[in-house]
Amino acid sequence: MMRVAAIGVTLNPYTPKLSVPSNSTNLNATQHPVPDFSSWDWKHASLPTPHSAKLANNWMEYQGIHNWQGLLDPLDHILRSEILRYGRFVEATYLSFDFHPSSPTYATSKFPKNSILTRSCIGDTVCHDKQEIARLGRRDVVIAFRGTATCLEWLENFRATLTCLPDDLASVRPKGGRPMPMVESGFLSLYTSHSETCPSLRYMVREEVGRVIQMYGDEPLSITITGHSLGAALATLAAYDIKSTFGNAPVVTVISFGGPRVGNQSFGCELEKSGTKILRIVNSDDVITKVPGFVIEKNERGEANKEALPGWVEKHVRETALVYAEVGQELRVSSKECPHLSKEDVVTCHDLSTYLHLVNGFVSSNCPFRATAMRVLYRHHRQTLAKFVD
Repeated sequence: MMRVAAIGVTLNPYTPKLSVPSNSTNLNATQHPVPDFSSWDWKHASLPTPHSAKLANNWMEYQGIHNWQGLLDPLDHILRSEILRYGRFVEATYLSFDFHPSSPTYATSKFPKNSILTRSCIGDTVCHDKQEIARLGRRDVVIAFRGTATCLEWLENFRATLTCLPDDLASVRPKGGRPMPMVESGFLSLYTSHSETCPSLRYMVREEVGRVIQMYGDEPLSITITGHSLGAALATLAAYDIKSTFGNAPVVTVISFGGPRVGNQSFGCELEKSGTKILRIVNSDDVITKVPGFVIEKNERGEANKEALPGWVEKHVRETALVYAEVGQELRVSSKECPHLSKEDVVTCHDLSTYLHLVNGFVSSNCPFRATAMRVLYRHHRQTLAKFVD
């Protein structure tokens, strides 16, 4: 079942129903093969040091209030640093998770709640740290989700048909014959299902967020939900749920890594109307970001989507509830631009460590990786010198 660890105000990391850990760098290689980045460490990468005052004074820009306009291409160095920071929280969820089926603590956290951050090598910078609050310009509560780990989660991932949101999740019922907001059946099941001994993920998110708003709602506050793979989908559902449930919810932002599609166009529109901001980090070589279903809706300018299908095929697809829509803004990176990665390894392309490596090296769409950037600049420099010599 899916476990969640809300880092900073922590959701219960022991409920058997939930579970959120997954970084691939330190996991058993037979379960999560990863590239050898021995010459590189994204945690201590040579990133430009963000100017604290700029982040503190403009934190809403970095949380996507204007959809990250002007910050993605080229990638702003402060935004890069913040994306990597959220990636570390996702990594902590993986590192704290017991992946071994034979273990008596399988599918639960390996660490006590009061030491989960330090023992996951992330440190103690949480939402009540005064220095961190000053650096960020507000109290930032982070909810982090891991990707797929248990057999049940894998099975739910394959339930690709869309289903309507239940009444207690749907914020508004569309009028005038507009389509209902719909989401992937398996993701919704993982978010809402519960047992007699284990509350649902939905219940835990609502309970903890309600407590956070009550405690900190009278000061600058943001809720950032981050996740990788399946965790990215659950992060999107949690964001929708929070904005639908709490009329006084603060800024809610999703930073997702390698996430699959979650819902239809109506679901995306409701997310946008609610003010939820979503930044999807997508590796163009990662097949998981291209599923489930089809994206055949028209864009805002009325142009057909690049995946548009012949009319009769589109009609059949619509009738089988497989029409999805992308949500939020996209930061697109590519494994092909990285000299350290295996170009044909599907697992590596989807791995969290790969995403963090690519974000760390990304410059712009015209110069996708910093190593490439240096070669381009060097070649340009030599061409310029040659002109003077001639």
